[in-house]
Amino acid sequence: MGHIREALLFFFAILAVICPATLVFSSEIAAVSVKQANSEIFVATALQPDQKFIDDLNDGLSKEIVFYIDLFRHWKLWPDEFVLGQKIVRVLQIDPIKREYIGTSIEGNVKTIRRFKDLDSMIVWAANIIDLKLTNIKVFEPDNYYVKVTVESNLKKLPAVVGYLLFFVPGKEFSISRDSSVFKIPSPQVAR
Repeated sequence: MGHIREALLFFFAILAVICPATLVFSSEIAAVSVKQANSEIFVATALQPDQKFIDDLNDGLSKEIVFYIDLFRHWKLWPDEFVLGQKIVRVLQIDPIKREYIGTSIEGNVKTIRRFKDLDSMIVWAANIIDLKLTNIKVFEPDNYYVKVTVESNLKKLPAVVGYLLFFVPGKEFSISRDSSVFKIPSPQVAR
């Protein structure tokens, strides 16, 4: 009887590790869509933040989301070739005294500051990138390409000395990526 009890206890312990009772949802990238129009590539994507991310914002913590939008040339036998990339940084802050939400976007050399009345509208603005003009396709060779979107949420920067001593502390809250489907850049039309 003692062996059966130990076996059942072991079975339930393994089951508790494999199938935890609480479900943990992590942030994810909903979709990456690419369209070509007027010899340009436009990218749209959306981040779906998890509940912990939203709760941290509600608690007054500021967050930084970094979008890396990269264009790759797809090769069959060789590793895929990085062609170009764009970085977008979104900083989300709450001003409890004024009761407003402040979102800052940095795209290249352009810094935009927006103020919001509620948290949901700020998160929708920060998590969605709609029709971002990535590049002109006239300069590329006709071939298969795809866009890779990587989203990172960085933790607050630690002082340099503390960072060296606590090197095992992660610097990112999350880092996720998603690829678009492969698309073809056609050959340029020759004028006659």
